[in-house]
Amino acid sequence: MAIGVDIEDIERFKDKSQEFIERVFTPVEIEYCRKYAKPESHFAVRFCAKEAVIKALTALNIKGVALNEIEIFHNENKCPQVRILNKSAEGIEFEVSLSHDRSKAIAFVRKKD
Repeated sequence: MAIGVDIEDIERFKDKSQEFIERVFTPVEIEYCRKYAKPESHFAVRFCAKEAVIKALTALNIKGVALNEIEIFHNENKCPQVRILNKSAEGIEFEVSLSHDRSKAIAFVRKKD
């Protein structure tokens, strides 16, 4: 089974440089996060999800997927989803759970059967 989890301090994502944001997040993610009063919470939880996906991919012996090749978005039901923009992981689907409070963000992913 391919699973991954990651937890981060939200404070780490406050006042990140534009260069960092563009290197790690996709345009879809940047637009989504910046519409909130505290975008750092949303950036942090997406970063967690990306790290969790990389851990799960590693369990499948898939390496070399960059953070900005993993996109976390919400479907029409507002449920978080994972989209991988790298051919080496084509066809692999993940379930994802995101959560954050005032200081911490966490994400868990599991490869769909």
